[in-house]
Amino acid sequence: MDFAFDARTEELRAKLLAFMDEYVYPAEAVAEEQRAQLASPWDTPAVVEELKAEARRQGLWNLFLPDPAYGAGLTNLQYAPLAEITGRSPQLAPTALNCAAPDTGNMEVLSQFGDEQQKKQWLEPLLAGEIRSAFAMTEPEVASSDATNITTYIERSPEGTDEYVVTGRKWYISGAMNPDCKIFIVMGKTDPDGEDIRRQQSMILVPRDTPGVTVKRAMQVFGYEDHYHGGHAEVIFDHARVPVSNLIGEEGGGFAIAQARLGPGRIHHCMRLIGMAERAIELMCRRAVSRTAFGKALAQQGVVHNWIADARVTVEQLRLLVLKTAWLMDTVGNRGAHTEIQSIKIATPRAVVDIIDRAIQLHGAGGLSQDFPLAELYAGARTLMIADGPDEVHQRSLARRELKKYL
Repeated sequence: MDFAFDARTEELRAKLLAFMDEYVYPAEAVAEEQRAQLASPWDTPAVVEELKAEARRQGLWNLFLPDPAYGAGLTNLQYAPLAEITGRSPQLAPTALNCAAPDTGNMEVLSQFGDEQQKKQWLEPLLAGEIRSAFAMTEPEVASSDATNITTYIERSPEGTDEYVVTGRKWYISGAMNPDCKIFIVMGKTDPDGEDIRRQQSMILVPRDTPGVTVKRAMQVFGYEDHYHGGHAEVIFDHARVPVSNLIGEEGGGFAIAQARLGPGRIHHCMRLIGMAERAIELMCRRAVSRTAFGKALAQQGVVHNWIADARVTVEQLRLLVLKTAWLMDTVGNRGAHTEIQSIKIATPRAVVDIIDRAIQLHGAGGLSQDFPLAELYAGARTLMIADGPDEVHQRSLARRELKKYL
């Protein structure tokens, strides 16, 4: 395993770091000011579109897609340090580079499983950053950590027309509040009584303006609405009719497509989480050297030394595990890297939550406020202990794989 950055990665890292310093960090305050003036809180501030245009001009666009026909053609190992950098400003940087979830996962699904018409109609405008999208899987009425529980139905039209009828209720559908969100990838059951519970589900494309689709409300996450992310919505599908041609892949292929989608998504989240931890450490150190309590700088307090040292050790450990996972995904595929993907999904969010929590503590009341990004970073990191499968599901699967060696 050689984790040294190659020439292309070094070039992109240097360009991206400069982009962050010159454009992204200064835009954070500007975006908040502009958002306060918007007619709708879900509209995109002008500065975000300016960031996207500049990123595209600099060639910092669609870096996440390994297929050179659609994206930058980077390996997971090459993309890892770049995603980490964007994690330092998770609200703006991924969107600026067209590398933000859930669009990234949806583009991966369409590029791998979509037919030519689906790619032309939906993938191409997503790649160009002209529209946004949402992925509708999680439901409020069932334990969605087990995807086989899903109760949304995708049924053939009872009139015999060449249509599917989609009926169900979804929530925490990321990106759905954004007015630029034009398409949903919906997971539901086409064969609810099928013998193989992993072949009951399918995925289908449902345009947002389809009659019967209602974006009911925005869901908060620790009080945040994630405006730049497009929010997280409750969505109702009430006998929404779409052409049979909107099915992605084949009937019964939804579960397999979901697994293919979530593998890269999990490592992308962990890459960005490391960047979030690095930002927290930077803020912690700046605070420690600039504040005095009980007659000496916080940087001279032993407990603060412990927090900073432990944070640095933790980040270095996590980064190595994430890089190993990326390397395995590149060399033996997602299935061969299953153990490592689950390991980073378990370890990274909980460790980063702890680092951000220490940074908040060091900032006192300021750490809880909107004057620093720490509270929002905490909410985002804590959410990832649930998103893409809660920790306990991954622990269960990982433990079973370990025990299987001894049975």
